[in-house]
Amino acid sequence: MHGPNDFSSSPRLADLAQLIRLPAALSVPGDVLAGAVASTGTARPRIVATMASSVALYWAGMALNDYADATVDAVERPERPIPSGRVARRTALATACGLTAAGLGLAALAGGRRALGVALPLTGLVWAYDLRLKSTVAGPAAMAGARALNVLAGAEPGRRSAAVPAALLVGAHTYTVTALSRHEVSGAPRTVPAATLAGSTATAVAAAALPSLRRRNPAARIGAVVGALGYLASYGTAQARAAREPSAKNVRGAVGTGIMSLMPLQASLTAGGGGAALAGALAAAHPLARRLARKVSPT
Repeated sequence: MHGPNDFSSSPRLADLAQLIRLPAALSVPGDVLAGAVASTGTARPRIVATMASSVALYWAGMALNDYADATVDAVERPERPIPSGRVARRTALATACGLTAAGLGLAALAGGRRALGVALPLTGLVWAYDLRLKSTVAGPAAMAGARALNVLAGAEPGRRSAAVPAALLVGAHTYTVTALSRHEVSGAPRTVPAATLAGSTATAVAAAALPSLRRRNPAARIGAVVGALGYLASYGTAQARAAREPSAKNVRGAVGTGIMSLMPLQASLTAGGGGAALAGALAAAHPLARRLARKVSPT
């Protein structure tokens, strides 16, 4: 077995795809979309560059994660790209730096200094989480904050306060996934998936209720409820399985499902903001994302 510092001169594209968890990025644009619709009721053209920025920063975080965890992965997950020798550790760091620069550049293109006002702290949280906070008590909160900022990145500057409820719900979901992810290798105490299931159930209820609090039309309310039910049907079921038998396999399954289940939650929030057609697109993309995640693990 190769050590984490061994390297080949030209890693395969498939290995780089595994390094950055390629399919998991499908869970990212919906954050931006939910923020945009919450703030304006629609999505403006600049959102495409904002989505691309968020995807680049997400991939940067995945590459940096494997760079930071190379020594641990050599013991716990030797099949990953760096400890298996398929990707050099220095290549992972260079990939993270390049994608970070691309993400910030795209944010500037999308909205100048006001967009960078969100993208820069988002970048800071991503790097701080991977290099310092992951194993601390602040880890889940840092990752939740990063996802919440991703929602606010999509909101129209000057109207970001309208997107705060959606950002908090996406952050709450992310907190549960991150808390579970700490037990992917050795399994979890039964209380952990039970607690995260309670948290995601509360998140679903809140997402379904948001349109009523904003006095949205019946279509928005129905779309929000359908999306919230889809979210619980996928992520809730996986967590319930882990709560019954909290083995490493079931916990990993719940984490992977939780990452991709952001999409129906985003659909719920987008529909609740008045973007029914956009929410439908997110819901339709969810099964595809799940199939791709079976080929390249999102965790």
